[in-house]
Amino acid sequence: MKRLANLFLLATLFLSLFQCTPYQPEGQGVVGTITWIEGNQMPKIGDEKEEDASEVLVKRKVQVYPITNISDVKVENGLITGIATEMVKEVTSDEEGKYALDLSPGRYTVVTVEEDGLFANIFDGEGNIQPVTIKENEWVLLDILINYKAVY
Repeated sequence: MKRLANLFLLATLFLSLFQCTPYQPEGQGVVGTITWIEGNQMPKIGDEKEEDASEVLVKRKVQVYPITNISDVKVENGLITGIATEMVKEVTSDEEGKYALDLSPGRYTVVTVEEDGLFANIFDGEGNIQPVTIKENEWVLLDILINYKAVY
């Protein structure tokens, strides 16, 4: 019986050495993909897609600001053309639209840089622009849809 207990203990130890755990980067921040959407996005009957509808992962600059309210920006044609807060960090996504930004714990606004201004399309109930809350040792998933040229 003692020999069986020792074998069980040895097997448990062996298995614990080879357990697969998912990779988790150190620190905290925000990570996601950026998708460009344009054209007619209305559903159609059948399998046909609108010719002018497109959805593609894109390379874009992503900027992070301290939490910013809609009252603290100037908006023209759906894009932010003036912002009262100072940028905290900036990164450019890769060709597949993937980005990652390490950030200190806190609340932030995340926007993409477009040709004529900054873009965000998510607001909370208090008018804060694309808010994200970063907690210590946690990564937040924020997939960004750039859809100001899409029709729904």
